[in-house]
Amino acid sequence: MAGTNNGPGDIYGLAKSIPRYAVPYDDEGNVIATPHTESRTYTVVDEWKKVNDDRENYRALASFYAQLDFGKMWKPLEGLSYKFAFGPDFRYNRNGIFRDSSSASLAGSTNYASWGSNRYFSWTLDNMILYNRQFGKHNIGVTLLQTASKNNHESGSMSASDILVPEMLWNNMGIVDVTQSRYKAGMGTGLTESQMASYMARINYSFNDRYLLTVSGRYDGSSVLAAGNKWDFFPSAALGWRINQEEFMQDITWIDNLKLRIGVGTTGNSSVSPYGTLGGIFTGWMPFSTGNQMIFVTNEPYYVDMSKKANSMANRDLSWEKTTQWNYGIDFGFLSNRINGTIDVYHSKTKDLLMSVNIPTLTGYPSTMQNIGQTKNFGVDISLNVTPIRTEDFEWVSSLNAAYQKEEIVELANGKNDMIDNTWFIGQSIGVFYDYAADGIWKESDAAEMAKWNEKGSKFKVGMVKPVDQNGDYQLDANDDKIILGNKTPRWTLGWSNYFTWKGVELGIELYGRFGYMISTGGEAQAGQFQQREIDYWTPDNPNAEWQMPIYGSGDSYAGLLGYKDASFLKLRNISLGYNIPQNICKKIGINSLKVYVQGRNLGDIYSSIDYIDLDLGTSYYNRGVTFGLNVGF
Repeated sequence: MAGTNNGPGDIYGLAKSIPRYAVPYDDEGNVIATPHTESRTYTVVDEWKKVNDDRENYRALASFYAQLDFGKMWKPLEGLSYKFAFGPDFRYNRNGIFRDSSSASLAGSTNYASWGSNRYFSWTLDNMILYNRQFGKHNIGVTLLQTASKNNHESGSMSASDILVPEMLWNNMGIVDVTQSRYKAGMGTGLTESQMASYMARINYSFNDRYLLTVSGRYDGSSVLAAGNKWDFFPSAALGWRINQEEFMQDITWIDNLKLRIGVGTTGNSSVSPYGTLGGIFTGWMPFSTGNQMIFVTNEPYYVDMSKKANSMANRDLSWEKTTQWNYGIDFGFLSNRINGTIDVYHSKTKDLLMSVNIPTLTGYPSTMQNIGQTKNFGVDISLNVTPIRTEDFEWVSSLNAAYQKEEIVELANGKNDMIDNTWFIGQSIGVFYDYAADGIWKESDAAEMAKWNEKGSKFKVGMVKPVDQNGDYQLDANDDKIILGNKTPRWTLGWSNYFTWKGVELGIELYGRFGYMISTGGEAQAGQFQQREIDYWTPDNPNAEWQMPIYGSGDSYAGLLGYKDASFLKLRNISLGYNIPQNICKKIGINSLKVYVQGRNLGDIYSSIDYIDLDLGTSYYNRGVTFGLNVGF
């Protein structure tokens, strides 16, 4: 990594910003610091020698478990047991960075060094009492659960510029005079903690292993919510019917499993930052007659960059976001389960959504977290597993997973009124693109219409982007002419995996796709300068082009409107090929198993509505990878 906060984030990004016709070396073979004077990007030649990014990561996990079966201790308590589980998780990472002044990321300014560490510790504790008994055709199960979890994150960092002895990297930051502004010294430490506690009771009942009932209730508490609103109750219930167990199904031998399910339940979401309900403060230094004194401020513009790190307004009424969902499902298995799967249809309503809301800046804050409005959601999940071929030596297993989802805003903070500043609209998805629409490019045949626009102050020419005037006044106004262009969330998600085995050979192919959404590519600047990819752009001889004409220096102010594109793709996400060494060979060399494999990841698109972007990762390049490996079992 070689980037700064205001530049490309990696060597590849830096290299892309240098024009292809730039020359890296002069006639004498010396590296040219700025291969292209107009872009002023430093060379990336030997960048890996100029930047040191040293990272260490450690993690330790543990799981402790104990169970007491009271029924084995005393016969009258048969079916009663107690379980205890404790899982700690410790993580530590340290990152040291040094960037030489000659690195492309610093572009000739003073060098830079930083050191930072993060220590995470979390644990989960479960206490369970279980009771399971069968009385004739009746089966009863009771679960009582008490669970608690805690997260602790401690951090520390320091940084400075113009390190006097570059060879020391970040290992002797004490030589920096923090009182001198030239060193831009900074340091900080932090501690963040959060915790949750829950109590749950669940009853499972089945009759004759055909008719199933589950009823449960949870009482959850979260430390990140406001006082008085930390706890809430979440009930659920479900019914099931194993149709294949009925008498009238016993003669149908090709059906192995057929089960209908219906359920309803309420779940909670408390995903907000710790201390968000309390309100944050900043510290600063103020000169007094007795010397500098530390002061505490909220969003004082003199001390806080309001455009970058302003605090949100505290909300002492913040409570749980609740979702109540109905689910209807069917499980099936046919032909010795060579065809099996599930189909689930669900609809849900969510109220008191936890959302960051933009508020008037006259309050002194740019935003606040609120429980607002209500949404509804409808979806279908399909899972299908098929074994088309199964012989003594060869087997083909195919798994298809498809999901459809459509959410819709029902109500907002002000009832049925849209919140345009947050681009939230009644009857639409939460994430939408709200902007002017484009009707392609101005053509010679549009001269009369274009003249009406220009009479109102526009300066359109043939070949420029043609925005759509929604109210017919030949002027663009955000209140009257912006519309909802599309949704950001895919309607369909698809995954299809195929696995083939032949004797010791294994082949796996995984496809993945998303369909039915929109992205913004940003359009094409067409500023008539360097680093413009090859595109179909307007010229007098190419009036039906996809993109507008070049305008040197400034580009077209509405160029971004042509960047809104319908997005759908199906990609080859993974291919793996492996060979299992025969057992007799493994035994001879003293091991239980040995597998040799090669794996290719993110290999390319089978179909993409936009051919110059990896829609899965959202990048303009494809990060393909190949792995060779061995799996050894002892």
